[in-house]
Amino acid sequence: MKNYTKYRKGYYMPPVCDMSWAQKEYPDKAPTWCSVDLRDGNQSLIIPMSLDEKIEFYKMLIKVGFKEIEVGFPAASDTEYEFLRRLVDENLIPDDVTVQVLTQAREHIIKKTFEALKGVKNAIVHVYNSTSFAQRQQVFRMSKEEIKQIAVDGAKLLKKLTEEAGADYRFEYSPESFTGTEPEYALEVCNAVLDVWQPTAEKKAIINIPVTVEMSMPHVYAMQVAYISQNLKYRDNVVLSLHPHNDRGCGVADSEMGLLAGADRIEGTLFGNGERTGNADIVTIGMNMFALGVDPQLDFSNMPELVEMYERVTRMHVHERQPYAGALVFAAFSGSHQDAIAKGMKWREETDPGRWTVPYLPIDPEDVGRQYDADVIRINSQSGKGGVGFIMEQKYGIAMPKNMREDFGYCVKGVSDHKHKELMPDEIYQIFQQEYVNAEEPYKLVDFALRKEQNGIRSGEVIMMVDGQEKTFKAKGNGRLDAVSNALQENLGVSYKDLVYSEHALEIGQASRAMAYIGITGEDGRTSWGAGMDTDIITASILALVSAINRMKNGK
Repeated sequence: MKNYTKYRKGYYMPPVCDMSWAQKEYPDKAPTWCSVDLRDGNQSLIIPMSLDEKIEFYKMLIKVGFKEIEVGFPAASDTEYEFLRRLVDENLIPDDVTVQVLTQAREHIIKKTFEALKGVKNAIVHVYNSTSFAQRQQVFRMSKEEIKQIAVDGAKLLKKLTEEAGADYRFEYSPESFTGTEPEYALEVCNAVLDVWQPTAEKKAIINIPVTVEMSMPHVYAMQVAYISQNLKYRDNVVLSLHPHNDRGCGVADSEMGLLAGADRIEGTLFGNGERTGNADIVTIGMNMFALGVDPQLDFSNMPELVEMYERVTRMHVHERQPYAGALVFAAFSGSHQDAIAKGMKWREETDPGRWTVPYLPIDPEDVGRQYDADVIRINSQSGKGGVGFIMEQKYGIAMPKNMREDFGYCVKGVSDHKHKELMPDEIYQIFQQEYVNAEEPYKLVDFALRKEQNGIRSGEVIMMVDGQEKTFKAKGNGRLDAVSNALQENLGVSYKDLVYSEHALEIGQASRAMAYIGITGEDGRTSWGAGMDTDIITASILALVSAINRMKNGK
């Protein structure tokens, strides 16, 4: 790519480059959040939301906890004007929610905006004009003084119309294209606007620093924010707001660093939807705080519901790998990852259930409405014994011995690889049942009867189906399982050693049933595993032994 030489940096460094904010680890409290989904988000859609869809989205924003919501640019279109009026006429604005309207610093647009606000109790009127060098030079062809006067005149008109209406609206000003504006000039314009509004502690003004187009690395933007924050007039009575876009893919980083640098407020959208490459993703920013132990003051505990609503009314798609919200963000296919997660979950349960330190999972999936068995451990040809064992134990109560989990893991991987697909939990369970449990070929257990002799030895009979015929074998050994094992080895022509045995009751979904697992090592050194399931633990153990012998005979 040779055309890079035509690009020059379009941003300006502040006169003072303060990096002291970088000493902070993270924001220690949530900012004021303002959703701009119904304006910035809506205008970016191929098919804008209908009025009913916007109402549904608006209600979801309130449910999540937003107290400031930009409802549109009522002077820009009849649809946005009608939406605001519907909120008023249907009494849909709670007393603790402030709606925000956007307007250019132009007289007729501001006046129409105030017409739309009639009857609104709590409102922020957000006025803006572009201040960047490129816009001054190429679009408006105006001097710095002329551009500043547009901002001042707009500020005066907002104040005048609010007083005439007897309203108590709050004001917000944005030097649009801030990132292409000389920071000292942007500061000059903002301070001139503040001189008009004369903000107080009871009625604070909002100065919004937009990343209209991302032009710099996030630390540069943060230095610009720090410069504005430290030099604004009336700073104690000003809410310093950020409105990052995402042209460089750094909207979240811009927001987080800007908060460290002195900002108090974030304007953004759910999942980062917005024109070009989008806005700051409030879900990610909020959940990043949550993952650091800071209350974001927004409720994302039912992320699947939020995603479903968003995708349905916007006709956009939340990517499977979208942080915190995507369908696969908690999914582990890798065997080593699955093993670490399974062990971490067990360690937490046994050692410190009050803290979350599980490897590979920055947050507990249940905190955003996701489920471990469905969302965390996912099985395909890349998976290992840890993940397979986790699913079997968590969902079905099947707690196989460690080495059997490994054997079963390879079995499942082979099926997934052959089918070239992910396997669902019920498919994995079916593989286990078909391959390991109560196997009947070539030998089938029909019945057994064992009694205890005076010396503690067990003796009796084992009835087996062999080649379609019932055969009765004499059995004798130190215990029931040993007696049956001796009978089968003597009469079936099989030989093995190092019999490994474990058992447990089935606690999930199958009351009063027992599972037994047996591993036997053949003369070739390979261990074959079998499982037995029955209401009687002794029967289950013998079924497990027969299953292991059958699998050994079948080369498994």
